[in-house]
Amino acid sequence: MTDAADGRRNGMSSAAPMRAAGAELQMPAMLRWYLVHERVILGTLVVMLFLIGWEGLERGWWADMLRPLLGASAGRLQLKPIFISSPTLIAAAAFRMFFVTGEIWRDLAWSGAGYVLGLGLAIAVGIPLGLAGGWYRRFSYAVEPLLSALNATPQVAFLPLIVVWVGTGLGQRVLIIFLLAVLPLAINAHAAVRTTDPRLVKVASSLGASDWRLLRTIILPSSVPFLLAGLRLAIGRGMIGVVVGEIYGSAAGVGAMINQAGARFQTDKVFVGVLTIVAAGVILVEIVQRIERRVDVWRAPT
Repeated sequence: MTDAADGRRNGMSSAAPMRAAGAELQMPAMLRWYLVHERVILGTLVVMLFLIGWEGLERGWWADMLRPLLGASAGRLQLKPIFISSPTLIAAAAFRMFFVTGEIWRDLAWSGAGYVLGLGLAIAVGIPLGLAGGWYRRFSYAVEPLLSALNATPQVAFLPLIVVWVGTGLGQRVLIIFLLAVLPLAINAHAAVRTTDPRLVKVASSLGASDWRLLRTIILPSSVPFLLAGLRLAIGRGMIGVVVGEIYGSAAGVGAMINQAGARFQTDKVFVGVLTIVAAGVILVEIVQRIERRVDVWRAPT
């Protein structure tokens, strides 16, 4: 009786995907194409509407459209380029800075060097520190208060001291990026070890596995999703460190360019610098997310 019931349940569970696939094949081709690309279509649509609305504020489209209804007060809907610029002006400035004068490449190289060094140092220190703190109890007792205190402290507040310690050169930017990026890596690595299945550790220990073998075969594989999540956070915090570190006294870099352009009311150049940093961060996060999706394939279903 039980075998027959199990057989019926298995038959129903296998028939459900077949019915779903059949229903999907019966959809119109245009609808199937939309469902496959829905994320890209909706995201692009929202971005385009935002850009059109922004362009209209600078060119006065909305002011002219609503002037019959609002009268002279509709002029408030037209903003001056000195305050907000526009997508077309920003695109023209970006083309000029990247492909005509090439002035931004030096700043990108300067910022990229500090970012790579700071983030690399944060990875080299934060991940081993978190893994060791999660694995060794007494070491965790020693470092957990420090991590908690640093996490509750705005690291940007250390910037005046960092300038006193190392000056305003490359070392200052590397240090501020390191301070901002190391905490999410260390905290996530610490949490990853604590959430490892203890049954796996006990079984491996009973079979004589050493601490190094446990770390290499059980702890690290189970920690990869946590480490990648921490890396995504570290990438964003590191980008903040680039801008903050360069605005505070640096003569080169994207952050310094943003600061100088803002002082001259060159809002198009300010937006070019900001959007360049945003684009770099989005690309790096997308790379990490693709790696995360690959890692999810390895994990056993819950």
